[in-house]
Formats: sequence, structure tokens, C-alpha cells
Amino acid sequence: MSSIKRFHVAKRLSDMAVYNGVAYLAGQVPDDAKLDITGQTEQVLATIDRLLAEAGTDKTKILMAQIYVANIKEFDGMNKAWDAWVADGNSPPRATVEARLANPDFKVEIIVTAAI
Repeated sequence: MSSIKRFHVAKRLSDMAVYNGVAYLAGQVPDDAKLDITGQTEQVLATIDRLLAEAGTDKTKILMAQIYVANIKEFDGMNKAWDAWVADGNSPPRATVEARLANPDFKVEIIVTAAI
């Protein structure tokens, strides 16, 4: 049986856990909450790229993405960044919902699960 490997472990949560050939990322949020939703999404996607690389995988192997937006009216701005980032021919299954996020200045939070 595989062991669980955790990355960037804090008291409350880890940024990622890897088990049995799958990387499970925690909800990733922007570093700069003052950016518009496109900028925040770009930051989050860059963080996801870095975490996936640490696990030895990349965005072409995403199995599922869950996206939370604070205001569904900004859906198009989030999609602008997403569409520029997602790998051609590798668009993963995805759900996007409107939700109140932990920091009222956050406009987006993204969770992904990826094969390694």
C-alpha cells in the first residue's frame, strides 16, 4: 500500500497530498487579493502549476477541477484566464459554483485532483 505524502504542511491544512498515484490539491487562492478576477485566477493557476510540478505531474493530467467564484457575474473573467491556461485537448471535467470565500477580497478558489 502506498504511503501518503503531504506538501507544505501547516497546522490547519496541507497544500497537497499525494496517494496512490494521485495528487489532491487543497483550494488554492490568489496571493494578491487586490487583482481583478482574471489576475487572481492567473495567480491561482500558476500556483497549481507549481504544486503539480512538485508532485511530478502537470495540468495535462488533471482529473477534476472545482472552481469557486465569489460573484458568478465575473465568470467570464475567470474563464478568460482558464481558457488561456488549460492545455489544448486536455480540458478536465470541471464544476464552477458561486460561493462566499474565506477572505471577502478573494474572487476565486480552485481545487484540482491530478494523476501522476
